Order: sequence, then C-alpha cells, then structure tokens
Amino acid sequence: MCVLPSVYTSLYPMGGGATKLYNALTQPLSSTSSLLPFPSSHLNPQLPELLRQCEEALTDRPPRFDRKFVHIGDGDGAPSSVIRVMQWNILAQALGEGLDNFVMCPLEALSWSRRKYLIMEEVLTYRPHIVCMQEVDHYYDTLQPVLAGLGYSSHFCPKPWSPCLGVEGNNGPDGCALFYDESRFELLDSVNIRLSAMRIPTNQVAIVTTLRCRITGKCVCVAVTHLKARSGWEWLRSTQGSDLLWHLQNVVQKQPGDPAADIPLLICGDFNAVPNEEVYRRFATSPFGLDSAYKKLSRDGLTEPEYTTWKIRPTGECCSTLDYIWYTKDTLRVDAVLDMPTEEEIGPNRLPSFSYPSDHLSLVCDFSFKEEEWEGNNKPAHRK
Repeated sequence: MCVLPSVYTSLYPMGGGATKLYNALTQPLSSTSSLLPFPSSHLNPQLPELLRQCEEALTDRPPRFDRKFVHIGDGDGAPSSVIRVMQWNILAQALGEGLDNFVMCPLEALSWSRRKYLIMEEVLTYRPHIVCMQEVDHYYDTLQPVLAGLGYSSHFCPKPWSPCLGVEGNNGPDGCALFYDESRFELLDSVNIRLSAMRIPTNQVAIVTTLRCRITGKCVCVAVTHLKARSGWEWLRSTQGSDLLWHLQNVVQKQPGDPAADIPLLICGDFNAVPNEEVYRRFATSPFGLDSAYKKLSRDGLTEPEYTTWKIRPTGECCSTLDYIWYTKDTLRVDAVLDMPTEEEIGPNRLPSFSYPSDHLSLVCDFSFKEEEWEGNNKPAHRK
C-alpha cells in the first residue's frame, strides 16, 4: 500500500472530486513519463503517477485516441521557450447528463465519476502551459484544486444565466476558465468580461489575462471565450466577437512600457461558428493580424480542420468546426499542432463516449515568440 504524500493532503483539502482523484498512488507506470513533454512545474515529479492514477481508473474504457503532434516550420526557436496552449470545451456535466441529449452516448459514459478522470488525463498527457476551457461547472470542487496542486493558477468567469442551473442536482453555473503554469508565467493582469451586443449585456463571457514569460521576459495576452450557440444567432456571435476585440484593444493599450510595443495575442474559444460565418471573418481581418493555428494542419495552410466537434442529437448528426486558437502571426510562430483523431477512432456513435469525455475535441498547439535573441550560440539546435 502506498501512503499519500503530505503535499497532497495539504493541496486538496476540499474533498469531493479532487480527493477521490488522487486518493491512493501505487507503483508508477514507467511509460507515462514520455507523455509529459514539458516538465516545468515544481510538482512535476508526481505527474507520471497522477497520470497513471487516471489510467488505472479507466482500465475498462476503449483505447485513447492516437493523436500526434505535427511539427511546423524550420524549428529555429529555443526548446525551452515553447509555449504549449490547450483550448477545450470540456462539456458541462449538468448539460451532458441533462439538456444536451446525446442519444448515442450511454449514460454511464456521461457520469462525472468517469468523465473527471478522462478530463484530467487529457490535460496531464499534453501538459500545456496555458489551458483555456469552456463549459466548466466543476471548477471549485475539482479542476481548480487539482490543477493548483500541479502548479497552475487560474481564473473563472461563470455565465450570468447558466443553463446548468435549470438542471436538477447541478453543480452551479458553467463558465470559462483559464489556467496557466505559475513556474512559467507571471501574472500582470486579468479581467472577466461579460460580452455585449449593441451595448446590451449578453449571457456570454470571456477572460482576458496578460502574462509575462519568465524565460523570455516577453508578455502575451491570452483570452478565452464561449460565444452564443445555435443557428439563427449568427448576428449575435458577430457582435459578441466585435465586443471582445474591442476589449482586447483596450487591454493591450493599457500595458506599461513602450506604447509601440506589440503584445502578442492568443485567443481561444468555442465560437459556435463555422469558418464562413461573419464572426470568423472579423477575427481573420482584425487589425491585430490574427491567424487560426489549426489551419497549419491543412496542406495549403488555409483550411480549417473538417471538425472540432462531432455529436448525434435527436435533431441529427452534427460534424463541424467551431473551436479555434487565434494568434498574432507577426509576433508568434506555430511550432506544432496536435492532429485530429480519425472518424474510425471516434467511432459510429461519435462524441462524447467511453473514450472521450466531451463532444468537442481539445486543440493543442506549441507557440514561440518570433525574433527572439538568445545568449550563447547563434541559434539553438533543431528540435526533435
């Protein structure tokens, strides 16, 4: 029997999901360390054991999706300077079990007792420095305490009128959450925003956080949002997107230092908008010089993936691209992009499933600052 280290009993005093997730660690699984490419947090020695704990709790599930990173460009950035970003609508528990009505997904697969392990496994496997999530309704009892124990600070912004509150036995309102690795970033500023349309507050929110990289000393502004869902609301999504861009302009202008300096932007979100919608065009043509990172997966570099969400509801099957990681292309470079699982891996019943906890797939990208100057030799060695 393995005794739980004292660090866990102090980090997870809230009980509930966090305590159950890390209640008893046994022999470490040697192969898990290779799944954690960026061991930067001061608690990272425990990460392989925690990942193995998730895997043990999921021994009866089908295999994980075999997703690999596609490396982009010439790789002339310093390995230590790479910033790994995850964007993910994790599916609110109350919505998954209640309102969303995934007709092909067994109720067992939607239980929080299973989904919490799958969600944590996804984060632990890719170990991003920045995690942007939507539909978070287990922030205080699970995600915040667990990820705080791994060295992440975070901010949470609930929806004012969350539909989760209408579901019996709910865990509170869902909203957006932004987590960042404290060992890698220093917090400069963070603001929660209630998005407006024609000056009227809406039910959609955003978090805008400005961070300073402890390695390069450079700043980056990270935003996470979740725009209005459903067809017929295209005009509202467009207006909400414009409001977010306006807020970002104000945030960037407020930063101290050289007013001419460009602060790179990373904007992650479930936009609920396909690429031909107006809100997509607004971001693609904004004065910030934004580009969508996942276009890098296409052969021409101009096309979004075929899908970031794939589900079956009573109204039919929905396979579309709604999730994006936007970045400032003049100041940030995309070094790698996590590919998408195939249709065969996803399976005929689509998402969510016993293999995957959400109807949306996580997006994971590696970025680095352009035109970095490094001490020592001229250029670092090519990453492998």
